[in-house]
Amino acid sequence: MTSGNRIAIVGAGIAGLACAKVLIQKGFPVEIFDRAPDVGGVWSATRRYPGLRTQNSKNTYHFSDFPMPSDYPKVLDGEQMQAYLAAYADHFGLREHLRLNTEVVAADPVDSGWLLEIRDQGGIHRTSCDHLVIANGVFSDPAIPDFRGAELFRAAGGQMGHVSEFLDVEAVRGKSVVVVGYGKSACDIAEAVSDVAASTTVVARRLLWKMPRKMARVIDYERLMLTRLGEAHFHHREPGRMDRFLDGPGVSFRVSNLDLIQELATKHMNLRELGLLPEGRFEQIAESTVSLATENFYEQVANGRIVVQRDTTITEMRGGGGEAPAVQLANGHLVPADIVVCATGFQQRVPFLTPYVQRRLTDEHGNFRLHRQILPLEVPNLTFAGYNSSVISTLNAEVGAHWTAALLTGRLDLPPRDVLSEQIDARLRWMEERTHGHHAHGTAITPFSIRNVDEMLADLKFRLPLRTRAAQWFRTVRPEAYRGLATRHESAPSATPPAYPVTQHADVAAPGPSLGAPGTPDPTIGVPRALDAGAHDPSAGVPRAHDLSVGVPTDLLYGSQGK
Repeated sequence: MTSGNRIAIVGAGIAGLACAKVLIQKGFPVEIFDRAPDVGGVWSATRRYPGLRTQNSKNTYHFSDFPMPSDYPKVLDGEQMQAYLAAYADHFGLREHLRLNTEVVAADPVDSGWLLEIRDQGGIHRTSCDHLVIANGVFSDPAIPDFRGAELFRAAGGQMGHVSEFLDVEAVRGKSVVVVGYGKSACDIAEAVSDVAASTTVVARRLLWKMPRKMARVIDYERLMLTRLGEAHFHHREPGRMDRFLDGPGVSFRVSNLDLIQELATKHMNLRELGLLPEGRFEQIAESTVSLATENFYEQVANGRIVVQRDTTITEMRGGGGEAPAVQLANGHLVPADIVVCATGFQQRVPFLTPYVQRRLTDEHGNFRLHRQILPLEVPNLTFAGYNSSVISTLNAEVGAHWTAALLTGRLDLPPRDVLSEQIDARLRWMEERTHGHHAHGTAITPFSIRNVDEMLADLKFRLPLRTRAAQWFRTVRPEAYRGLATRHESAPSATPPAYPVTQHADVAAPGPSLGAPGTPDPTIGVPRALDAGAHDPSAGVPRAHDLSVGVPTDLLYGSQGK
């Protein structure tokens, strides 16, 4: 595909903006469509529920070439995160490519690309593009349960909606609120309304393990989820050397670390005293997402401002005939409910695609069959952005954007389609087994965020400096370390587009830093084993980001307390 081919991106959230920025810099004409009046996706003012905050600190949750403002707090609220993304769009000149308040209602494949039907304030129009990037987000289509008796409940004055539609705390002042769910958004909204609502009840089908942002000097959320050693504590389908060590000779170290975190989290949040101790082991915290504990949530449970009905569901909504709105629970409780907030997740689907195209994108269970969470094998001229949802989505989206750019310019040397197909199916089977079905239809990579970045970088023939990789075993990943992706020398785009999205291009030399002396590739990290053994760092002399992680602490992941 040449730089003159037109690209349409659906979605102006983190992934859509990152993809647009990279493709524009490669010379592609790009249009970005979003039905919201502002950029930001989940951070848009139209979806920003009270209590919404970033899970990560600003040190890890930003783009590699656009740092957070120095006057921002360590943890951003929703408004600050949206302002950061708006500033990103301004800084990189994306505004002129944005078409806000514009919804893509239909997308049909044609021989030359895609025919789009869009709806804006002027009505419904048609446009076309050569390549379509779907960045609508895996958190864009709310899932609301179909409760029995919902019509009677509403007729009696009860209100029900999704958490992403709830924007004003004052709307619940003096009212009885029931929050359905126990993920982060459920606990966020429950804590946010608990001081103004007459009552706040959380209905949890199952309790999830949560982790406080910080529990001890060397034990915190980011140290577990955003270091290579922390990531190695979770079982991967293709274990590397450290994974094999922690499942073999070092298994006692791994188990004791996770047991320590579990016990510290239990005590920190008083889970035993509150009767909110989840079943299972702490490592189940990482399924399709990782649930960070909401600040002050458990304190509000302790003082009675929040009541958690655990291990139960709503069986019926009540109202009518003079009866006040309420919900009947499976455990026998009848709970007053003026307002029901459904923090029940999102549907992973692309509603503007035809059923025929959707069938070619997914398996029989609705799981997206995407190589690297980007490339569908059965639908040409189409890629996805942001379907590698993770705890460092800014970095995963940015590296994914460079991967897409390399694909469109013919610089990726991919295996044959049957090999890719088997790899995709194997990954989905493994995710189903690992998460017991809680894997967001294959659109999440948590807790293997760093591994996903490594795999894409290996495809791009790009390697971090050895000392940076070494430091990442013990210190949290910093996006700045990946700035070299945007600054490395690129040759001219290929003159002709690939005939099929996964066609190999063996005659196209891969750009960027050399991988150095030949070695046997290690699929767990995507680099030659010789380098991991301490061979010469081939990236010397190659433009790179400033290394923020010089020196490696000797306390390992959790220090002597982990024993």
